Amino acid sequence: MLAALLGAAVAGCATRAPAPGAMVGADHFTETVVPGRTTRAELLAAFGPTKRVAFDSGIETWLYTADAGAGRSEELVVLLDRDGIVRKLRRRPPYPGDGDGQRR
Repeated sequence: MLAALLGAAVAGCATRAPAPGAMVGADHFTETVVPGRTTRAELLAAFGPTKRVAFDSGIETWLYTADAGAGRSEELVVLLDRDGIVRKLRRRPPYPGDGDGQRR
């Protein structure tokens, strides 16, 4: 009985999307998200909810963050059309000085 409960708990964790604001793997992200094919539902299932801006036209921009090491991060920006299909993907590397403790 205990083994069955433990197995169910582990299986439930394996399909859970990351928490909002969680770092995502940049390489996995750019391999998984394909403009013209990936849907809003697929983004949510794979990477979880994130920061987003919705426009009156129905277009949305989503922003994910990826760890770039040394306390720095990359921005992964996705543009979704009004049908919920990814149209553009942009990967912005860290700016010089990101994560060095200096405010600019």
